[in-house]
Amino acid sequence: MKAIICQSFEHPSNLTLSETEAPALADHEVLINVAATGLGYVDALTVSGLYQIKPPLPFIPGNEIAGTVIGVGAAVQNLKIGDRVLAMPSNGGLAEQISLSASRCLVIPDHLSFPAAASFLVNYCTAHHGLVTCGALTASDTVLILGASGGVGVAAIDVAKSHGAHVIAAASTPEKVQAAITAGADEGLLYAAADWRDQLKTLLAGRALTVVYDPVGGDYADPALRSLSPGGRYLVVGFASGTIPKFAANLTLLKQISIVGVNWGGHIAVHPEASQPVIDHLLNRIQARQLNPEAGQCFALADAGHAMTAMLDRQAIGKIVITQE
Repeated sequence: MKAIICQSFEHPSNLTLSETEAPALADHEVLINVAATGLGYVDALTVSGLYQIKPPLPFIPGNEIAGTVIGVGAAVQNLKIGDRVLAMPSNGGLAEQISLSASRCLVIPDHLSFPAAASFLVNYCTAHHGLVTCGALTASDTVLILGASGGVGVAAIDVAKSHGAHVIAAASTPEKVQAAITAGADEGLLYAAADWRDQLKTLLAGRALTVVYDPVGGDYADPALRSLSPGGRYLVVGFASGTIPKFAANLTLLKQISIVGVNWGGHIAVHPEASQPVIDHLLNRIQARQLNPEAGQCFALADAGHAMTAMLDRQAIGKIVITQE
């Protein structure tokens, strides 16, 4: 079996395709022929040894997969050979096959492609948790999404638009702004420009900015916070810029705004019962075509290291997916 095996913590450009034994199949497990593996910024950080959690070496990266069941353990009753599924293993996704507990697999809608399915789970759960649960999003809201062309941003656009909100997408290049608009944003702006707050004010045209969805942090955070209207919600999703911002606490008082941390993984670690209802809700919305996850850039398995490098260099557009179809 071919797989990407991380032998030591170093830059992902050093990753190469290797041969390893095919996975064994326990009674409670299914064997999946992996068609697509979604990658996130955390994957690149983990391989580099820069993430706060370091898995034991060696390991096969990748924790979002989609594919076809090709083997079923003796105790499995809810899945059968031929089922199209997605799953979140703790690792092992960058391989031709993976075995894991049947309880961790979800059957996907027929119209959902494997690359789209592998793009879905983490980013959409985070977007729903942030915008809907933490941000109390309504159709009357206007949302500014930072880093809007990345996988996290594109999912947030889709979720926000599906709830009727007005979405302004902010990104660092014209190409990325256009990608966010193509993904469904109503308007876009370049936050690399020195006058981007003025651009934002023009786009708002007197409309209140009620929600900021920020997976970027860094120098963009304070101007975005200051642009919020009174009573607005600032959703802290991550720090893709590499810099954790510091906020002026007096602004929360003067503008009566809320700063809310969005940590889907932390939330379900404390409240594991909260996970399945959200996933079921999102899958139902996908089935009804109210949400439309799509893969971004796709790479071959042998090029997984280059794909992670693109994320670290902030060159990625959309959710990066490794495909084997």
